[in-house]
Order: sequence, then structure tokens, then C-alpha cells
Amino acid sequence: MTEMIFGVTEAEVDGGYSASALGHGIYTQGDSVEEIRSNVKEAVDCYFEDTMARPKLIPVHFVRDEVLVA
Repeated sequence: MTEMIFGVTEAEVDGGYSASALGHGIYTQGDSVEEIRSNVKEAVDCYFEDTMARPKLIPVHFVRDEVLVA
């Protein structure tokens, strides 16, 4: 595995960020962009055991939903 992609969304009501790995059961949260980056790295480290191949890259995609009034 060369990379593991994360999608990050910002909570509209409470603030902060939530991140989830696409295709894996890895989820984390953070109050700032810096914290979510750190938490994503930590979550990946916790997910993989020492004998498992770890991803070399972790692309983080910030997803922003917009609502338009008709």
C-alpha cells in the first residue's frame, strides 16, 4: 500500500473537523487543521501493527458542502 486517502469535513454547528480513511475503518477528530493533521497520522500509526505494511503517503482531502437557495 503506497497511500491511504482521508476525507475531512468541518462541523458547521460545533466547529472542528472529522476525518475518515476511504476504504478503512479509521476515524478521528480535531479542533483545528493542525490538530486534525496530527490526529490523522496518529490514527494511522495506531491502526497498523508493527508487522503490517504502512502507507507511505496520506493524502488529506478537505470536503466542503455548499447549499444553494433555489
